[in-house]
Amino acid sequence: MNRIILVGNGFDLAHGLKTSYKDFIEWYLDEWGKLLRDSKKQLEEDRFYSFKLRGSLRAASWSYACSYCVDGNPERPWSNKEILSIAKQQEDLCTFNSKSDFFEKICDHLQTKNWVDIEDIFYVFLKKSLVPKNINGDLEFIKGKLIEYLNTIKTPSVNSIIRKQILSPISKEEIAIESKTQWEEMIKERLNYDNIEWNNLFDGYYSDYGSKRAAESSIEHFKSEFETEIRSGIFDTVMESICPAFRLPNNIMLLDFDYTNTTDLYLPRADKFTVNHIHGRLSNPEGVIFGYGDELDNSFKELLDKNNNEYLRNIKSIKYLEVPNYRNMLRFIESSPYQIYIMGHSCGNSDRTMLNTLFEHRNCVSIKPFYHKWDDGTDNYMEIVQNIARNFTDMKLMRDRVVNKTFCETI
Repeated sequence: MNRIILVGNGFDLAHGLKTSYKDFIEWYLDEWGKLLRDSKKQLEEDRFYSFKLRGSLRAASWSYACSYCVDGNPERPWSNKEILSIAKQQEDLCTFNSKSDFFEKICDHLQTKNWVDIEDIFYVFLKKSLVPKNINGDLEFIKGKLIEYLNTIKTPSVNSIIRKQILSPISKEEIAIESKTQWEEMIKERLNYDNIEWNNLFDGYYSDYGSKRAAESSIEHFKSEFETEIRSGIFDTVMESICPAFRLPNNIMLLDFDYTNTTDLYLPRADKFTVNHIHGRLSNPEGVIFGYGDELDNSFKELLDKNNNEYLRNIKSIKYLEVPNYRNMLRFIESSPYQIYIMGHSCGNSDRTMLNTLFEHRNCVSIKPFYHKWDDGTDNYMEIVQNIARNFTDMKLMRDRVVNKTFCETI
């Protein structure tokens, strides 16, 4: 039995990295404030904004104005955010215009809700657009800026708790009722493992589950206690906690929806462990996939029927065909029964096509969300589960496969 781990932005956030879209937008606006503070030009502009000094006002005069301190306090100069605000308000000195309704909607969403999903907003604008080339151009620009921002973030240290969660044994309590037979078959099959097969299974796990000698000893003890019951198909009395090594996944794939290299820190160097950067990585900007992927949406067929390829340029399910990452994921889930861990992925609609494929596949035996818990005691387990539900077409299947909160953990 295998495990596939869906890694989203929450994984980076759990490492203290400022990689949310909110962090990114704030950085971009701060960069504009910095640009205006240092500008020596009459005109500054990019795809989203345009700044222009009025009339005969010289750039030097603007620069001098930006050098003023708040309330005359030399230790309190204008911040970049304040400089940007001044540029927007001082209409007698300059004009500061927005050139993109798409980006303005992103900023509005961020201001009113304190979070934003850029890809969701992109899809809303794409469906309404009469000239999809324009909205695609906006998305390409923001993707380039996002890559620029993420390249400023340093690689974190390994979190030992998260690493242990990734490499943890599979528990019977996490397996769907419909997949009980697959779980029992795995346990029965391992009763017949020889030394070579056990060595192949243990490869890469030793540091977390003791020495090879200790693992072999626990296996022998487990078999002496429960082999008769297991071969007879009686599992109710089997105490799986006696031998965690008996329940280790055969293979683990980290399916990384982010662009950073954080996941590369976590898996041991063995063939059974793989990291699949499904949306590309920062080292290859041309291969980064950023867009929308929901073929289950009622409007998707309308986009297909428009017979205009611009509407499909940033649809993820089509972009996946440019590289073998998606096919590698399909090969993995077709090879054997698998459990899904969700670590930091919101399971929102922007990845709905892929998530539906993973969640409703015949080999999927369970879906275990790792949730975030705040200082006030609240958590987002139910929010994740609600998003998971939107990726199913069979609600009965969803209720069986999603692991009960009692057996889930925080990340």
